[in-house]
Amino acid sequence: MKRRDFLITTSTGLALAAATGARAEMAMSPNEKPVSPMQWTDENGLTRFLKVDTAPLENEYEKYPRCPYCGMMRKMYAFSRHLIVYANDTVDATCSIHCAAISLALNMDQGPVTIYAGDAGAEGETKPLVDTAGMSYVIDPDKPGTMTAVSKFAYADAGKAKAAAGPNAQIVGFDAALTLAYVDMAKDTLAIRKRRAEKRAAMKQ
Repeated sequence: MKRRDFLITTSTGLALAAATGARAEMAMSPNEKPVSPMQWTDENGLTRFLKVDTAPLENEYEKYPRCPYCGMMRKMYAFSRHLIVYANDTVDATCSIHCAAISLALNMDQGPVTIYAGDAGAEGETKPLVDTAGMSYVIDPDKPGTMTAVSKFAYADAGKAKAAAGPNAQIVGFDAALTLAYVDMAKDTLAIRKRRAEKRAAMKQ
């Protein structure tokens, strides 16, 4: 085939394909039209189920009494609870870094603006929420944590974190603690699933 004929044939074929594709897209319903994964999650992602809250620390327990991922009462786990503020002003409040990790994985197209954690080293039962950016996490394999076999508690005071750390514990920042939460996720989830199944069976007896 001559080069000129090839170009004409190819150009015609491409034009016909584009026209056919355009007609097919026009015939699609809005849900069928091709969009990027990011565009789709902007409109349909899970943060649309979260509350828009520009004052998330006010009346926190009244607004977010239970962890949405495990159902536990957050006030009972004030020392390990977390609260995530996403870029679109939605808020997700959990019982632990384990469940916060789930939220962050499910909402990857909404970047967190601030992630708070209960200060495990604070006095009294009501632990204040503190920005995790400056907190120290004690990762202690000798102590069980909230929703995990390896405790991962946050401390605003680095000295208190050091005092609370056992001989086999390590002290890390939030990013490293989150990574370890993901590392433990499969094992912890299997253990929780088994434990809950046993409790459900016992309740039926």
